[in-house]
Amino acid sequence: MDELQVLEMVRRLKLFGMADTLIARLDEAKANKLSYEELLISLLGDQEQSQTQLALQRRIKKAKFEEPNTFNNFELLHYSQEANQSIRNLMTGNFIREGNHVVIMGPVGTGKTHLSQALGMLACENKKKVCFVRTNDLLNKFHQSRAHEEGFLKLFNRYTKYDVLILDDFGLKSLSAEQSADLYDLIAAIHVNSILVITTNRMIEGWSDVFYDPIMANAALDRVVNKAYRVVLDGESYRKKFIPKVEVMKD
Repeated sequence: MDELQVLEMVRRLKLFGMADTLIARLDEAKANKLSYEELLISLLGDQEQSQTQLALQRRIKKAKFEEPNTFNNFELLHYSQEANQSIRNLMTGNFIREGNHVVIMGPVGTGKTHLSQALGMLACENKKKVCFVRTNDLLNKFHQSRAHEEGFLKLFNRYTKYDVLILDDFGLKSLSAEQSADLYDLIAAIHVNSILVITTNRMIEGWSDVFYDPIMANAALDRVVNKAYRVVLDGESYRKKFIPKVEVMKD
C-alpha cells in the first residue's frame, strides 16, 4: 500500500488531523529511521490535537460571544493595581476549578464585556459549555417564549444546562415583576452547579433597586455575591483609545 492509498483511507475514516500531516510524518520517519510505534504515536498525536482544536471551536461558536475577545488583547495596565491583581487571579482559572461566580463592576466603557468574554474563552479552553447573553435580551426571550405552550420551560431549561453563563449589562434598567421573577428563578436554578459571570455598571449595594421585589433581590444577592470574585474596573473609558483623532487645520 503506497502513501496515497493510506492518505485516502485516513480521509475516508475522517481522521483529518492525521491526513493533514501524514506525508510529512512519513518523510520524517524515513529520514530519522523512526520505528512504527514512534510514527504511530506522532500521527495519533496530530489527530488528537486536531480534534481538540475542533471541539474548542465548536464550544466558542455555541457560546455566541459578541466578539472573540481573549486576554491576549486585554490591556491590564489600563487599571489600578487592585483591579490588576483581581484580573490576574481570574486569569489563572481558579474561579472555574472552584466553581465560583464572577461579578464585574464599573462605569460604561471600562472593558467589562471584554473581560467577561475573555473569561468565557478561558472556560471554553477548559472544556466548559459557555453562553454569553445580554441580560435584557435574555429576559425578553423568556417573555416572548410564553406565547407558545411549554416554550418558556424549554427555553429556561436550556439556560440552566450551561457550565458558565455570562449575563452582560445587568442593571441597565429596573426589572418588571415578571423579569425579576424570571431572573431570580434562573439564579436559584443554576447558582450551585454552574458559574455566573455578571457585568454591571452598578455596585452591588445598588442591585436591590433593580429588582421589583427587594426580598427577591436580597435572595438573589445572597446566592451570587457570597460565592463570587468581585472586580471593579476603574479609570477612563476603555473605548476612548478607539476613537479616531481629528486634526484641526489652522488657517
